[in-house]
Amino acid sequence: MKFTLQHTDPESSARAGEIVTDHGTIQTPIFMPVGTVASVKTVHQHELSEDIKAQIILGNTYHLYLRPGMEILEAAGGLHKFMNWERPLLTDSGGYQVYSLAKSRKITEEGVTFQSHIDGSRQFFSPESAMDIQRQIGADIIMAFDECPPYPCEEKYVKNSMHLTHRWLKRCCDHFDKTEGMYGFSQSLFPIVQGGTYPHLRKQSAEFIASMDREGNAIGGLSVGEPHDKLYATTELVCGILPPEKPRYLMGVGTPENILECIGLGIDMFDCVLPTRNARHGMIYTWDGIINIKNEKWKDNFEMLDPSGSSYVDTTYSKAYVRHLFKAKEMLGQQITSIHNLAFYLDLVTKAREHIVAGDFNAWKKATISNITRRL
Repeated sequence: MKFTLQHTDPESSARAGEIVTDHGTIQTPIFMPVGTVASVKTVHQHELSEDIKAQIILGNTYHLYLRPGMEILEAAGGLHKFMNWERPLLTDSGGYQVYSLAKSRKITEEGVTFQSHIDGSRQFFSPESAMDIQRQIGADIIMAFDECPPYPCEEKYVKNSMHLTHRWLKRCCDHFDKTEGMYGFSQSLFPIVQGGTYPHLRKQSAEFIASMDREGNAIGGLSVGEPHDKLYATTELVCGILPPEKPRYLMGVGTPENILECIGLGIDMFDCVLPTRNARHGMIYTWDGIINIKNEKWKDNFEMLDPSGSSYVDTTYSKAYVRHLFKAKEMLGQQITSIHNLAFYLDLVTKAREHIVAGDFNAWKKATISNITRRL
């Protein structure tokens, strides 16, 4: 993997760059649709590439390990071939799922024992097995195995958790460096900064992660319930420490406003389930504001979904029609809104990049946030 920093905004820390992988080039800043179980919910792969223009998507190690399982994925030739996706892939190591399975897992120095949400079977992940599994999945970018502490959380727990993540990272790096990919292309390992919302711990973690000198770095443990001011303050602190010549990935963030603010703080890569999850409940993001398409006010509104947008669905389906689909409980409604929201997110980061290159990102960001956060 190669990252080239191409432009910086003169009035913020926003950056435009390019990541080159064996499966293609990624223009940053970038949003990555979440394909947890080898599928972005309700969306075909050809729609991801042609309509949404996704440059990279995610798979999840925990879920793919349980189903379809490593035997199937290896027999298929890896996740790219299994799901017929030719562009770059990133896999989450499963650390966040460890966080979310608090009632059915046990964390030790060796790793994590957890209970499958599918059949209740006992499973075990270690830093080494997380590397092996992601090698088998075959993502272009794989994540180190970490522990994600909850919010709020006592400082003592966060400190101990952070040091455990650091010790696990050393094991991840050692194991990754002595193994090879299985499908004839290179893979890159990103460490994850932890430390909760405690500035001194985040500083310590960011310095440790930077010292590991991997090809890119991630920031985890945010977007877990903390206030937005803590999200931004933590992101700014960490971006000031992580090396500028490597891509920075803020995991699990977030709303369109979060994304624009964090681009301004120096983040290059984002992922979040919000655009598709909210789409399935009728929430539509547009350049003029946020729509709840289930509301009665849209029942006879025959305007396109987003008159100011550029997504292909904007000129295909009216608000009235999409509202009708939701009221009739037709799956097509969820599909249209999911494609629309993902296309909006990709359009958002594309326009952000254009304004970084033009040198007026900061002013554009302020004006844009005031528009896109309105409730219509």
